[in-house]
Amino acid sequence: MINFRAFIRSLGFAAKGVGRVARAEQNFRIELAIGALVILAMFLLEVSAAEKGVLLIAITLVLVLELSNSIVERIVDLLKPRIHHYVEEIKDIMAGVVLVASAGAVTIGLVIFLPYLMRLALGR
Repeated sequence: MINFRAFIRSLGFAAKGVGRVARAEQNFRIELAIGALVILAMFLLEVSAAEKGVLLIAITLVLVLELSNSIVERIVDLLKPRIHHYVEEIKDIMAGVVLVASAGAVTIGLVIFLPYLMRLALGR
């Protein structure tokens, strides 16, 4: 049997973690805001269901990777940079992961939204 009380409690812990990252990490707040704007644009421009799905996957991927980046940063901070020079490299690589995902998400957004924006601009 499912213990709903435990499930609700675990959702609270998860929300607390997301909230902690949102308060501590400017990039996460920026990505949340951009994600919200993209969701608003999806509905205002009436993009197809398939395009909405792709955009939501892209938004989710960027946010999940930013949360993962925060985890990795906190873990490697425990090692302290003076203990091992890889700490800086690990942080840089993880930031690069988020950058690549963000660039991909922007590209997806442009590919999907540009035709809608062009039709809107041309009055069609």
